[in-house]
Amino acid sequence: MRSTHPRLRSFFWLTVLGTLVSLPCPTVAADSRPLAAQLQPLLKAHRGEVAVAVKHLKTGYRFGHRDTVPMPTASLIKIAVMVEAYHQAEQGKVDLATPVVVHKEDKVPGSGVLTKHFSDGLQLPLRDAIRLMMAYSDNTATNLVLKTIGLPATAAEMERLGYPNTKIHSLVYRGDSTIFPERSKKFGLGSTTADETVRLLEAIRNQTIVSPEACDAMLKHLRACEDKLCFRRFLSEKTVLAEKTGAVTAARTAGGILETRTGPVAICVLTNANADRRWADDNAGSLLCSEIARLVFDHFDRDTPEEGAAPMLAAGASGSTVEALQRTLNQRLKPSPGLSVDGEFGPSTESAVTRFQKANSLTVNGTVDAPTWTALQPLVSTPDPLPAPEVVNAEKLRCEPADPLEGPPFVSCNAWALGDPKTGKLLGGDEQARPLPIASVTKLMTAYLVFRLAEKDASVLQEVVTVSKLSGRTRGSTADLRAGDRLPVSELLYGLLLPSGNDAAVAVAEHFGPRFEPAGKEDGQSTPRERFVAEMNRAAVELGMNNTRYENPHGLPSAKHLSTAEDQFRLAAALCRVPRFLQYCSTRQRGCRITNVAEDSRNVVWKNTNRLLEREGYSGMKTGTTQAAGACLVSLGERNDKQRIVVVLGSKSSTGRYVDTRNLFRWGWQQ
Repeated sequence: MRSTHPRLRSFFWLTVLGTLVSLPCPTVAADSRPLAAQLQPLLKAHRGEVAVAVKHLKTGYRFGHRDTVPMPTASLIKIAVMVEAYHQAEQGKVDLATPVVVHKEDKVPGSGVLTKHFSDGLQLPLRDAIRLMMAYSDNTATNLVLKTIGLPATAAEMERLGYPNTKIHSLVYRGDSTIFPERSKKFGLGSTTADETVRLLEAIRNQTIVSPEACDAMLKHLRACEDKLCFRRFLSEKTVLAEKTGAVTAARTAGGILETRTGPVAICVLTNANADRRWADDNAGSLLCSEIARLVFDHFDRDTPEEGAAPMLAAGASGSTVEALQRTLNQRLKPSPGLSVDGEFGPSTESAVTRFQKANSLTVNGTVDAPTWTALQPLVSTPDPLPAPEVVNAEKLRCEPADPLEGPPFVSCNAWALGDPKTGKLLGGDEQARPLPIASVTKLMTAYLVFRLAEKDASVLQEVVTVSKLSGRTRGSTADLRAGDRLPVSELLYGLLLPSGNDAAVAVAEHFGPRFEPAGKEDGQSTPRERFVAEMNRAAVELGMNNTRYENPHGLPSAKHLSTAEDQFRLAAALCRVPRFLQYCSTRQRGCRITNVAEDSRNVVWKNTNRLLEREGYSGMKTGTTQAAGACLVSLGERNDKQRIVVVLGSKSSTGRYVDTRNLFRWGWQQ
């Protein structure tokens, strides 16, 4: 949808324009009339269709105007998409830390930053794609999220939750993908009612729609909204507002939660068929949203606190009051969170507030609301007295021993192993026998089984695989395979190993699974995928990988899906003896033409996720990343005729795994 974030004009100019469009100018004093009496003249004066719902979540007060009439949403429907993404994450269907890849064909126009400012092949966690979808209303990010969770899933979940009119109809700017053709013609991208959106926001704020942790995360996404021309326009920057807006030529929409001194207020304004269709700061639909939000806030925020009382605080706040909060949390929480008293309300302070709320049976939202302030009293408003200078200057501070010059380098990963692939000898390691999640490093074993079959019969690589629906909708990293696609095994392996396609891993398992024994001796009902995974575990035993257990062919999180650094070294050493594998894992990019059952074809480009291949001396192997596993990497390198394999599991970042690996290689080549 079109961006609604142009530059905010001066207050004076807005006041003049407000008069021109028959809207009351912003005022300082709160109106004493009932809220309905204040809102009705605005709604009557608007030249276009309007639906409004307001609910004070503490008292239950409601105001509604055409609030059960279905209306277009524009980008407001992205709230529902976010809810479904977090719902699937809780069910284990998607992993918020798994990267999504921005391909050229994914980029669409309109609001956002991905299309204009980032190159093809960019990878970012699903969680960050959701943030871009909510904060910047990024259309490309929205389509990436929808591609991951499945387009029909949002409408189905909204139906189940009791919001039957809340539907997203298609991908953004991809009208041909519609799953509700008639609704698309009538409403465009999405549809809802003001009442359903307010109830959806209420469920997020009250932490009833998914887990409290997920609801907190969704509120943070909403509070990050960059729009300044709808609800935010006439409100103080200090006002805590969780919001999502939407705009197309004939419609302006907004929904959000205002935090007032009397409690949170959920509000939704939907406009359509507007006479004013200009893309301007003073668009009448946007101004209507702004004025309604101001009146609602002033109406419910009129009970001012006693002089000197602390205001509501949330992430992003700063100042002396935040300093007092930080000192108080350091003193009240056991063990102390050790917050820096810097006056900046950041993630550490928010985490400490959450701990305090849990410990005191308060609503857990990470925001210092009125009940939390009451429980915190009295605040530690001044710092502890500092010792005299002579005491500080005379103190002897303890110093740790100097770093040893011998031994392997310091690394950030949880475990590592280094060895010689020719001899199979392990030359060094730390925590190398500790079972850990390995993410997509799993695909080394998936590939190993296929290459082992190909060594016996090379024609295996020419077999054609037809991608199933299950494979095509597999979450996480992707080779961009779709149900019905057909391609030879020789190409499918590139899709498995270069972009780390989870869809390719399932396609491999489904194709080759029937050739292997069932999962159990008496089991004749095993699916092809289960047979393939059983063979992965049998191969692990044959290779002496005694602390490895595979639960799937791709590495998505599973409690028992674990391996060790030394076991992965054994597998990597075995793969080094497979010439065809080395050819694949060292390929930096591969183009492929994929044909579907209708004989239509399209081109794809797969790029290797292993950044070590950008540097001479490294021959590749496999990356892996999930929230549970951290950043993992198995790699092969050669210097002065010395080959080494390095395995790092659980590095703290993607960059960190490459730093760890290169440092270990340097040390290994010197041994």
